[in-house]
Parts: sequence; C-alpha cells; structure tokens
Amino acid sequence: MKNSILYIFFLLSANLMLSQQKQYPFQDPSLDTEKRIDNLLSLMTLDEKVQALSTNPSVKRLGLIGTGHVEGLHGLALGGPGEWGGKNKKPLTTTTFPQAYGLGETWDVELLQKVANVEGYETRFALQKYNRGGLVVRAPNADIARDPRWGRTEESYGEDAFFNGIMTVAFVKGLQGNNSKYWQTASLMKHFLANSNEDGRIYTSSDFDERLWREYYALPFQMGVVEGGSRAYMAAYNKVNGIPAMVHPMLKNITQKEWGQNGIICTDGGAFKLLLSDHKYYADKYLGAAAVVKAGINQFLDEFIDGIYGALSNGYLKEKDLDEVLRGNYRVMIKLGMLDASEENPYSKIGKDKDTIDPWKTEAHKKIALEATQKSIVLLKNEKGFLPLQKEKIKTVAVIGPRADEVLLDWYSGTPPYVITPLEGIKKKLGNNVEVLVAKNNIDGKAATIAKKADFVIVIVGNHPVCNAGWANCPVPSEGKEAVDRQSLTLEQEDLIKVVYQANPKTVVALISSFPYAINWTQENVPAIVHMAQNSQETGTALADVLFGDYNPAGRLTQTWVRDITDLPELLDYNIRNGRTYMYFKKKPLYAFGHGLSYTTFKYNSIETSSETISKNEELKVTVSITNTGNKDGDEVVQLYVKQLESKVERPEKELKAFKRVFFKAGETKNVDLIVKAKDLEYWNTAKQVFELEKNTIEIQIGNSSDNILLKKKISAK
Repeated sequence: MKNSILYIFFLLSANLMLSQQKQYPFQDPSLDTEKRIDNLLSLMTLDEKVQALSTNPSVKRLGLIGTGHVEGLHGLALGGPGEWGGKNKKPLTTTTFPQAYGLGETWDVELLQKVANVEGYETRFALQKYNRGGLVVRAPNADIARDPRWGRTEESYGEDAFFNGIMTVAFVKGLQGNNSKYWQTASLMKHFLANSNEDGRIYTSSDFDERLWREYYALPFQMGVVEGGSRAYMAAYNKVNGIPAMVHPMLKNITQKEWGQNGIICTDGGAFKLLLSDHKYYADKYLGAAAVVKAGINQFLDEFIDGIYGALSNGYLKEKDLDEVLRGNYRVMIKLGMLDASEENPYSKIGKDKDTIDPWKTEAHKKIALEATQKSIVLLKNEKGFLPLQKEKIKTVAVIGPRADEVLLDWYSGTPPYVITPLEGIKKKLGNNVEVLVAKNNIDGKAATIAKKADFVIVIVGNHPVCNAGWANCPVPSEGKEAVDRQSLTLEQEDLIKVVYQANPKTVVALISSFPYAINWTQENVPAIVHMAQNSQETGTALADVLFGDYNPAGRLTQTWVRDITDLPELLDYNIRNGRTYMYFKKKPLYAFGHGLSYTTFKYNSIETSSETISKNEELKVTVSITNTGNKDGDEVVQLYVKQLESKVERPEKELKAFKRVFFKAGETKNVDLIVKAKDLEYWNTAKQVFELEKNTIEIQIGNSSDNILLKKKISAK
C-alpha cells in the first residue's frame, strides 16, 4: 500500500514537472522553429529582450536557460593564460592541441574534424558535469594569414582562402556533430571580415576590390556557413572599405540574404564602444546602438544596455527591430536543445553519469592529441638523410635552447591535463643508455661546450606566444600576438644556432613557432630543420617520434615563408595582387606554400581525369597514380592546383583547388582521387553580380608543393 501511494505521488509529481516544462508553445519541440520563436518573443518583456542581446539569452522568468560563449581555437579553453572561464577561478583541464596554425599544417581534413569533435564533446561535458563554460564555441578562426607579420597568424590555418575554407568546414562539422536535429556545440567563426593586422585594428580600414572580397577574404566564411553549417560568427574590429565591420551592410545583404546565415552575429570584445571612441563613426552611443542592431548584430560582447535603451527612447530603434535580430539567438539555442527536455537531445547525456571519467583523462583523447601533433610537424630540410637520428648509435646528445624544456601556451589556450616538453620527450625516447646534456643558452659558453661533447645536437628555438609580457606588449621585435604585430621576421635565437653549429655541425634545429621566420642562415648551413606550432600537450612526444624515426613527418606549410621582410608589401595593403601569398608572390621564397619533406620518396606516375571538360555545377574526378619508392612507410600530401590559361580577367599564377593526405606503405602504388568542383573554378563577375564559370582552358597541376609541380593536364571549362 505504501509503495502504491509513493508510486502515485511520483506520477503526479512527474506530470506536474512535465506540465511546467511545457507550459508554453515555445517549449514544444514538435512545433516549427519559427513558430516557437514567435511564441517566445510574444511572452518576453522589452527589458528581457534588451538583456537577451548579451552572450547568454536566458529568460529565467519563462524557464528558458540559454548558454554562453567559450573559446576553443585548439581545444576548449577554461583556464590558460587568458584565465578563460573566470578570473582567479581554478582552471578546468582540457585536451590541448597544437595551435590552429599547426592544425592547418597537418593538411588532414578528417583529423581536424576529429579534433573539433573531441573539443565539442569536452565542451558539453564541462558544462553538464561541472557547470563550467557554455556551448557557443568561438572557433574556428576563418581569417586568412595573408602576411606573416600579423600578430595572430597562430590562429589561422594559413594564407590560402580555399584551404582555409576546407579546414573551417571540417572544424565546424566536428564541433557541431552529426545529429540531424541537435548540435553538440555551436561553432562561432571569427572575425568577419579581413582582420589580419593588429596594430591599429580598432580603427584601420581593410581595403580591397569586390572580387577579392568574394573570391578571397569572404570565401572561408561562406564555406563555413554554406558547406559547414555554422550559424554564428563574430564581426571584426576593423573597417572594411571604410565602414566598420559591425555595421557593414555585408552582414545582412550577403551573409544572411545570400548565404543563409540566420543565427548569432556578435561584436568583438569592447567593439561597440570603439565604434564611437576610435572609429568615431556616430555622434552618440544611441545612434551607434541602433545602427549595430539594424545591421544584424544580436549579441554584444561589452556594455550595451544604456545604448539600446537610449536608441529605443529616441525612436532610433523599435521593439520589432529587437525581435528581428533576437530570432537568430534563439534559432541557435533551439539547435543546441536548450529549449527542449533533455531526454530528447542525445548530447544532453554527456557528463551526466557520475561514474563518467573526465574525457581529457582518457587514452582516446590523448591519442588524438598525439596524432594531431605528429601530423603537424613539417620537415623543412633534411640534407643527405641527416634525419632520422639512429638512437642505437648515439652515446651523447646535447639538447640546447630556450624552448627545450617548456611547452608554452597562447592567449586562447586552455589548461592541459599534462604537458610533455621536448627535453622530456627526447629523454624518454633515448632511455638510460644515452647521456643527454642540456643548456638553455650559451651563457658562460655552456651551449658550445656541451655541443662539442655530443654526437648530435638538437637546438630548440622559437617565439613566446604571449611574449612573456603584458597585454599589447612584445619586447622582442620578431614576436607577436593579439594586439601586437611583428616588427621583424629575424629569429633572434639564430645566433645561438650559429654558435652551436660552429661547435658541432651535426646539428638539427627544431623551430617551435606560431608563424614563419626568415631563417636564411640556418637553411643554408644546418643539415636538418623541422617546424611545429606551439601549445600541444604532446609536443615533446611527437617531436621525439619524428627526430628518431618512429614517425615519418608529412606536415606541409600553409604560408609562404619569405627570405626578407622587404619581400612583403606594406602590412595594411590588403590587395594581395601586389605580391602576397603563393598566388602573387614574385620573388623566390625561403619555403614555398605546401612545402614539406619526408623520410621516404614518392614518384608521381600519371594523371587521368574523368572528363576532358567541366561545366557549371559539375565535378571532375582527377586520378593520380603515385608510388612510395622509398624504404619507409609514410604519408604524402597530394596537392592539386589550377592555372587559368585563357582567362579574360586577372587570375593568380596558380590556385589550390584540391588536396589529400594519403598513407603509403614502402613500395606501394596507389591511385589517389581528387575532386575538382566547377564552383571552385568560378570568378566573381562584378557586372552580373554572380559567380561565373568562364569558358576557358584550365591546366590541372599536381605536385607535393606549390613550387614542385610534377604532372599536368589540360581541360576545358564550358
């Protein structure tokens, strides 16, 4: 009897909770999304609508608990140098991958999607188990690293718009998941548009013509929206052709009306105030607030309340203007399942089991971090097969340099659960049978002394990603970060490399950096050089695996590494045709876009195409026969470029249009299929205001670098 009464009480309680949960039509997931939002907006007060323009559009009176933003360029950030997740709050450790620059250097689309999926899972877990963070992830950075002096080069995948677009799509899909109804997290891309200078970014204008807007600067964002499914992005600080990005007509006219972006568009941090103080674009904050909302912005990352109320009271804004933009916030909330009962959303179960192990502690997530780091390493030079080093033949190794025994985190990093420094990775790899001598620098001649004693020397150098200094301050000219552009491309530590090499020519250099350096002397003299980005928790393990041959490197550069800073146009010259990127660079680079070596060799045998022609909306399959002619297993990154031979408009010398990273066993021959889409061969016809496939002869170029084309074939575009 007692059990029956308890059961009846339980049922009544459950029904009461259910009725409370679904008190309003907006809580009914079976209703059309727009009707749900209609109902929600009809129930909200004006004050609630104003408050909902923040980064968390909760309406607690109605039982609607929304979700806010987190940083996540290369792993969920709830800690790190930026103290993300709360100042003076204990960091929550999360899986920490190489910087976005390094993730780009993997040239591995499937891997990048896995990395983002790990991050998305951990983001859900952190919120639902520990109540930390939010589900709108500010990533990826779809901006283009058109100039190596840009302080935030580390946040970009590279200098090529198509490449960045492909990687952006992969990261968006990984974050958001593959459920047809709900998202794991929401991907919020940064920073729209043409935001690649730090000095003066809060008032300068990025100026370029309409074709560059469509074909270059906007392309990764367009791909992120149309192909990736992102429905959130951040407007940039800078002006675009004289108009501040956060009030530019492009937000509505192009991203919403043309691309279908119907979710969140937010300002950058503090950008609303800068609209008046630095851009000096409006007479007062009321006019500014009205313009921002009418442009399509629906989330502010700084103080905006007074501006919105003033705009309303002065008649510059009406309540319906708020309704129009707030719809985007709630479309995203609905996709995240924030308005629905938890049992209807498969992602809502993440982290709810009390016995669930923190995912950043699992071997699966550690394994993906290691794989991403291994695949990111670029072998820049390997004279006479200097690498890999054969550990069984070594008695003494000298490990020298300021980056030898540290893993440095950048501003957007989280706090990793552990880090393995290069020195730790090397020591573990060599065991107790090899003596490892260590020097951070050459004070008192220590570096030269131990170099002379060693069989081989490993010099580990690179930048400090937060410059070891306060905000907007980088004392070392070659270093940069957010708010600070680089003043030099010269590696100050190259003098240390010279001293060590003079003492022992059997030297390998590991450059761990967030951007390119003009390491001309090192390239001319040192027999072996590798590059990798900062930040990974597995930095030391991956580096040691490559140096000692347990992993065959196949990373590729995603930026042109110039020989001298004078090879570059002015930093604020956004017309890339004036000598920027591999597409328009006129001089001989130190390392070309797409460059990267291997411990094995590959022969490109033949090229075939599925057709001799391509027409609008079609795809062309290009099949390349390749043989691993060496004695080691390894990956090859097959790159397909196109050259428009008879174009009536100005085109680049060549453009990347497909690529694939493929594993080959030693001696194996494979046919590698690459798909070229007609839409990727089009140009923006400014007269017709459409993308157009030009009748033209197109040369398909296949190689392993932009400057090493091995096979060619001509097709016709009709």
